[in-house]
Amino acid sequence: MRILVLGHTGYLGRHVSGHLRELPRARVLGAGRSPAAGVDIDLSRHTPDRVAEAVSAAAPDAVVNCAGATGGDPVTLAEVNARGPAVLAAAVRAAAPAARLVHLGSAAEYGPGRPGRRTTESAATRPLGPYGATKLAGTVALTSAGLDAVVLRVGNPVGPGAPATGLPGRVTALLRAAGQGTGTVLPLGDLSAYRDFVDVRDVARAVALALTAPGPLPPVLNIGGGEAVPVRTLVRKLADAAGFRGRIEEDAAGSSRSARVSWQCSDITAAARALGWRPVHPLDASVAALWAAGAPARPGPEGERVP
Repeated sequence: MRILVLGHTGYLGRHVSGHLRELPRARVLGAGRSPAAGVDIDLSRHTPDRVAEAVSAAAPDAVVNCAGATGGDPVTLAEVNARGPAVLAAAVRAAAPAARLVHLGSAAEYGPGRPGRRTTESAATRPLGPYGATKLAGTVALTSAGLDAVVLRVGNPVGPGAPATGLPGRVTALLRAAGQGTGTVLPLGDLSAYRDFVDVRDVARAVALALTAPGPLPPVLNIGGGEAVPVRTLVRKLADAAGFRGRIEEDAAGSSRSARVSWQCSDITAAARALGWRPVHPLDASVAALWAAGAPARPGPEGERVP
């Protein structure tokens, strides 16, 4: 099986590519806009015809899109997260219409969840910011393209190599810089929100299962830990892994997103039914692997943000 992976140099893309290479008889072809990409594809800039030419030359049996903006202004987010999937869908439809397409979406597409409830794929999508809105636009472009495509709506990924652009990686970087002194103060924003954390290695396994599952799949599947965890708990676990003996100070006014999206928790029943997938890495193992992996990775041009 020839698998074309866009965004293979980013956080999620590196784990996905590594896992796919372990599949029997799989050949993984990396694509993206970075110099490290084997296949030159820039979904935010190239025309559908140019992308189609690159896809045709790669002759993939399957395509995985891990590319996504890590942040920035609304124009950048729209170019990468909304235009990108639309261009990819048009290119695959023209050059490899029989290929299965797996796209990494985001739980941010749902917007705020209802406290105490898990969000199913049929829930209303009410993203509050440009990131979630542009990711949702990309999902719509792919699911309406008439392809053998599935969008995996990923929760908050955590695990080895988490970039400093997301909360787990950022807190890890701060803890490494702070040291272990008892008089050290670690200033952070509001940590009262609940998030659905999922190990990046479990995300990679979900992609592999989505590529190899027989028959058509549901257009959208949630990939998360399946439970809401206080952000404060994640930070405390990271501090314990670091041996941090200082004080963590929260600024309740420091994160407007935490106040607006106080609860996120995905219902992962559909993924279990369609793919036979469930997360196998508990949060403690994810945190331990993140800390043991060393300094957080710098996000590449194909990196995906943590919502």
